[in-house]
Amino acid sequence: MTEHAIQIREFREGDLDAVVAFSLRAWEPVFDSLREVLGDKIFLRLHPDWRADQAEAVRSSCLSEERDVFVALADGRPVGFAAVALNAFHERMGVIDIIGVDPDYQRRGISSRLTEHATEHMLRCGMDIAVVETGGDPGHAPARAAYEAAGFTLLPIARYFRMLG
Repeated sequence: MTEHAIQIREFREGDLDAVVAFSLRAWEPVFDSLREVLGDKIFLRLHPDWRADQAEAVRSSCLSEERDVFVALADGRPVGFAAVALNAFHERMGVIDIIGVDPDYQRRGISSRLTEHATEHMLRCGMDIAVVETGGDPGHAPARAAYEAAGFTLLPIARYFRMLG
């Protein structure tokens, strides 16, 4: 599959089941990493059923009237998606709210293409700053590398966790 075999178009409701399904497979190693970093007690307190929560987050983002959602297609089926919020956090700031790529299609430039498409969309809509957030754990390392390669500047933020009692 060449990079040009990937098409990006607006999300359609018929894409939802496929997007949710590959998203859960894509984020499984990320949640495994979070569990390792946080330990079972904190992880299970925060994410007792991460699959259900993540599926709902994807559904909500894809169906939100406050998001512009794009889908990457390979062989006519969804293999990646990105949801964009405009005027988020600040006026004229666009945010890539959520992005994911089917594990069977990762490392083929799809995330980069979706990120580029999202930022071009933001620019066309009058945004002058683009933002994307991701985790600092090892499971999010590929995302951090992709965003840095796309020209984003990292602003480290520290968040500490501790179980009480």
